[in-house]
Parts: sequence; C-alpha cells; structure tokens
Amino acid sequence: MGLVDKGRMPAPLTKLFNMSRSYSLWVYQWGLACCAIEMGAAFGSPRYDVMRLGVIPLPASPRQADFVCVSGTVTDKMAPAVKRLWEQMPEPKYAISMGSCANCGGPYWDSYSVTKGVDQIIPIDVYVPGCPPRPEALLEGVVLLQQRIKNEDMQAKWKGDEFTTLQATREAERGQLSAGEPTGQTTHDISTDPQPIPERDRPEPIVVGGGPIE
Repeated sequence: MGLVDKGRMPAPLTKLFNMSRSYSLWVYQWGLACCAIEMGAAFGSPRYDVMRLGVIPLPASPRQADFVCVSGTVTDKMAPAVKRLWEQMPEPKYAISMGSCANCGGPYWDSYSVTKGVDQIIPIDVYVPGCPPRPEALLEGVVLLQQRIKNEDMQAKWKGDEFTTLQATREAERGQLSAGEPTGQTTHDISTDPQPIPERDRPEPIVVGGGPIE
C-alpha cells in the first residue's frame, strides 16, 4: 500500500479500494449497557442479517477490527479502557455511537461518574440517536458509514490525518491548477498541498435521521 501512503493512487483505483473496504468491515462491539441488547439484535440476529451488508461481527480482537460500535453508558472509570482499545485498532478505523447514553450521557448526563458522550474520548463518525434506538436505525448508520468510506481520501485516512473527502481534495487540486501551478500531476496527490482544506469542506459526523444528537 505504498501508493496510498505517498498519495499516488489513481482516482479509479481509489474508488475501487474504497468500495471494497466499505463492503468488508469487521465490527467490534462495545456493549456497555441497555443499548447493547438492540446492538446484539442487529449484529447477531438472523432477522437483520448484517452480513448481507458486508459487515462481519465478532472479530478476534480490536487489532482485527475496522470499526467499533459503542452502545450504552460510558463511565469515567470505563473511559481509559475504551480509549486504549480504540488505539489498538489499525488505521483506517471508524466509530459509531449508538444510543443517548453513548451520544451525550443520556438520562445520566449529570452524574458525577458518567462521561458526557463517548466523543470526548474517541472521534465519532456516525451518531445513532434513541433510547434505545431500534436495530434498523443502527443498520442505517452502518449504511451511511459505508457511503462515507466510498468517498473518502484514502491518503489522509490511512495516515490518521483529519478526515477529508476525495471530492474536497479534487476541488483543492483544481484550485491550485487554476492559480497557475504545473499540470504534470495526473494522479490523486495532496502531499504537496501547502494549504489545508477549509473547515467547511470537512464533513460533519453523520446523525441517523438528521435530528439532534441525543
């Protein structure tokens, strides 16, 4: 994967790799409280059959996982363990926050021992609101995450940099060319871009249903 690290991936090959990754995701389940029941129904029940989406549950360890689903109340005592397991996951990695407790603390948000959302510990790509959300809502979050993976900039993601979309990267490259820079670069390359991509071009975390994070 040296081409990815150097930012020399041709755009068609980038699309192919992104699509392949989006349909071969090992999910690591962090069920911390009640919402874990609904998560188990989505990932373990034949009624929903999550493997038809290209998502495989129950990896051997975090080191084999592509994304994690955190469901339930994250306490201050549990927070260091959650962060340590997240750091063991290899890049590129993603996270889904499922349920009100994982999103913002839920009904226990004012407790002295509860973390006010798992996003204070790890970066979250998709929020699934509800108390608890239905398994269908979690599956929708998985599909939305797959759509994001298909359009992301592989170089930035694999290096662990802040997430940028492939579309935003191309717009930045076109802006450079219009400013009179050399046109010899024909492959997807942002390693020489001296200007960071504006914040407005960086996608916000996805919220299933489009409502508030709660």
